[in-house]
Amino acid sequence: FRGGAELLFDGVKKHQVTLPCQPEPWDIRNLLKWIKENLLKERPELFIQGESVRPGILVLINEADWELMGELDYKLQDQDNVLFISTLHGG
Repeated sequence: FRGGAELLFDGVKKHQVTLPCQPEPWDIRNLLKWIKENLLKERPELFIQGESVRPGILVLINEADWELMGELDYKLQDQDNVLFISTLHGG
């Protein structure tokens, strides 16, 4: 988490997680639900909108824009690096 997004997660920028086993492969959609339930500490409306991230949150999967990877439908692979960067600024 970067760009201020880490403030919603107790200021922790990096989380290494092991996701629980489930019958279907994990995708970003399910990862976001898991993050909301397990990592997000405050003000979920600043990170999640509906079943996706709020506009203004840039998502990178292994350093590539998630739009190139299938966004919410991207199937996570072992050792994937998912980065959330807030581009929102107060003023």
